[in-house]
Amino acid sequence: MMDIIVHSLYTKVEIFLRELISNASDALDKIRFKSLADPTSLGTGETANLDIRIEGNAEANTLIIRDRGIGMTKQDLINYLGTVARSGTASLMEQLSAGGDLNLIGQFGVGFYSVYLVADKVRVVTKNNDDKQYIWESDAGGQYTIAEDPRGNTLGRGTEITLFLKESEKEFASESKLEELVQRYSEFITFPIYLKKSFKESVEVPVEATEATPTPAPKEGEEDVEVEAGEDASPSPAPPTTRTEERTVTDWEQVNNQKAIWSREAKEIGDEEYTGFFKSMIKGDPADPLTWIHFKGEGDVEFRSILFTPGAAPGDLYENYYSTNAALRLYVRKVLISDDFEDLLPRYLNFIRGVVDSDDLPLNVSREQLQQAKILKLIQKKLVRKALEMVRRLALAESKAWADKAKKDSKTEDDSVEKKDAAEKDKEEGEESSTPAHLSKDALHVYTKFWETFGRNIKLGLIEDGSNRSKLAKLLRFKSTKSLDDLLEGKSGRE
Repeated sequence: MMDIIVHSLYTKVEIFLRELISNASDALDKIRFKSLADPTSLGTGETANLDIRIEGNAEANTLIIRDRGIGMTKQDLINYLGTVARSGTASLMEQLSAGGDLNLIGQFGVGFYSVYLVADKVRVVTKNNDDKQYIWESDAGGQYTIAEDPRGNTLGRGTEITLFLKESEKEFASESKLEELVQRYSEFITFPIYLKKSFKESVEVPVEATEATPTPAPKEGEEDVEVEAGEDASPSPAPPTTRTEERTVTDWEQVNNQKAIWSREAKEIGDEEYTGFFKSMIKGDPADPLTWIHFKGEGDVEFRSILFTPGAAPGDLYENYYSTNAALRLYVRKVLISDDFEDLLPRYLNFIRGVVDSDDLPLNVSREQLQQAKILKLIQKKLVRKALEMVRRLALAESKAWADKAKKDSKTEDDSVEKKDAAEKDKEEGEESSTPAHLSKDALHVYTKFWETFGRNIKLGLIEDGSNRSKLAKLLRFKSTKSLDDLLEGKSGRE
């Protein structure tokens, strides 16, 4: 029954690591919050370090995940880990089949039980400040055991989970696989995540006496030559006292070095940070983004987001138009839920890259789908409006740059006045008309580059998105006999 539940809730086996790290982060948050009222609850020494440590052992086929969070009492082990295994299965299945409230995160230990996607047996050792250290163990066969740890308090505080992996899931004990999963799902977790890794290093070791270089015997036919006093003699080189030896050593390495810049205020972040974050999202060596917009959505659902317009399009952007969605990453409390969510932006905006993060999105029990379509529509409406605002600011930046150039060259004032009127009109309609700092330089051809790269998307948007047709129409550009080398927007084109 447990196998059926787990495999019906999760579509990817690798999700288990995300769930365990999320639980560990929650435990660390709880002890940190408690320490605000009682600083002594953190303890001293290593116990005071709020971190998560992961260790894979390929030889033993085990995986250990440890946190220095709040830990669990004996009663917590029964309530949070034992409920499904003992009597909560029927209740959970009834709610799933009845289509009731599936917002069950934190109940029934469901997130924890994703470990049985990859493990035959699990052992949990935990220590809470208010209780002794206990060991919980189960193979998901319907029973579990809880016993006081005969070793006493070895953890100080926190929880250590040992997964005895299935033979078919040995890859999850390898360092490279674990590092890949942490960086994919949990790279923005607030607390440091350390992975135990092996390294090759060269060390100097002393040479034993028996290893000293012996004096070579004279070759056959040669005679020893005695050197009389007063004659020059080259001293024999001293034998080496050390030698270089290569050893394998292990050490802890932090693997979540990226910061969630979207959680900070936009005014605190420089252009280099935005560009670096964009490139960390797009693996390889992508071109710098043309522009971006950083905002906070408020109302029925609160979220933070950064949207980017890439500097180059993938080669198959239009070939796979009807099967490609915008590459937005959906996070909940900085934990990746999905990087191919279909309902965040319409298809014609599939060139947009970025992140969306919320602390209170209602998720189903597996954290893989949003629970209410109404919430999705609210988020999508805000994202579409901000995405079009971002592109509109790109167009205005280029128009302003040409107007400034015309004014500087003293050729005509008409164009600058016309652009100013257009900007004021956009402002009256509620759109952002100010030029972002990162577009204040070299903006003469920035929208022309965008149009040449993604213009077809805007045309498709006119057909597919009737509610935003007027906004999209302002983004259209055409070649004109009046100025064959430039893209013109009606009468507001430049001469």
